[in-house]
Amino acid sequence: MRFQIAQTIFELFPQLQIAIAVFSDIDNSEAHPEITAFLHQQEKALKILDPPSAHPKIAAWREAYRTFGAKPSDYHSSVEALAKRVAKGDPLPVINPLVDSYNAISLKYLVPVGGEDLDKIEGDILLTRATGDEEFIALGEMENRSPKVGEVVYKDDRGVICRRFNWREADRTKFTAQTKNALVVMECLPPTSGEEIEAAINELAELVQKCCSGTYKTAILNKTNLLFEL
Repeated sequence: MRFQIAQTIFELFPQLQIAIAVFSDIDNSEAHPEITAFLHQQEKALKILDPPSAHPKIAAWREAYRTFGAKPSDYHSSVEALAKRVAKGDPLPVINPLVDSYNAISLKYLVPVGGEDLDKIEGDILLTRATGDEEFIALGEMENRSPKVGEVVYKDDRGVICRRFNWREADRTKFTAQTKNALVVMECLPPTSGEEIEAAINELAELVQKCCSGTYKTAILNKTNLLFEL
C-alpha cells in the first residue's frame, strides 16, 4: 500500500508539506488519562485571535480553500473548526486515543490533522483533485455526497476518504476502538515551518506509541518527495 501526492496538488500549493505517521499493531480500545489530560491542556493553553480565522496559520487554509473553489465561510478547515469550538469554551469530546492525540496536536501547533484506519483502505491512498464522480459518505452520515470537480481530496480505490483537503473525513475509514493499523496525516502550509511540522508529527507518534504500544514510522512529503510506502 502506498501514500502518494499527485503533482497537480503542488501546482496549486508548491510549498505544501505533508507529514505522516503510520502506526502498526496498536491498542486503541481504552481511554488513556495521559492523552485526555494532554488534550485538555491544549484546550486551556490555546491562545488565538478573535476571530480564529484571523490567525495567520488558519488564514492560510482559508486561502487554500479559495484556491480550489471552496468558500471558507461555508467550509472550515479541520484546524479552524477545532479552534473555533475551543475559543467558544466548548470542550472537545473524548473519542479514542488516536483521535484525542491528533486533536491535541492540531491545537498545539495549529495545523490540520486527520487519520484513516489502514485496514479499511482499499488499494493505495492518493491526495489529488477530484473527478467529481467518486463516492463519499461523511463521518456519521449514510448518504453519498460526491466531491465537486477539481476539489482537493484524499481517496483510495473505492472512493474519497477526506473531502476539501481536510474539511470532512469519511465514515468508512474512521478510527474506532478496534483500529490496529492507522495512518495519521498532518498538512503544512506557510507560515507553519518544516521544523514545526517535524516536531509535531514526532510528538504525536511518540505519544501514541507510549500509550497504545505498537510501532510507528514517520515521513514528510513535499514536491520533490511524492510517495511513501505504507
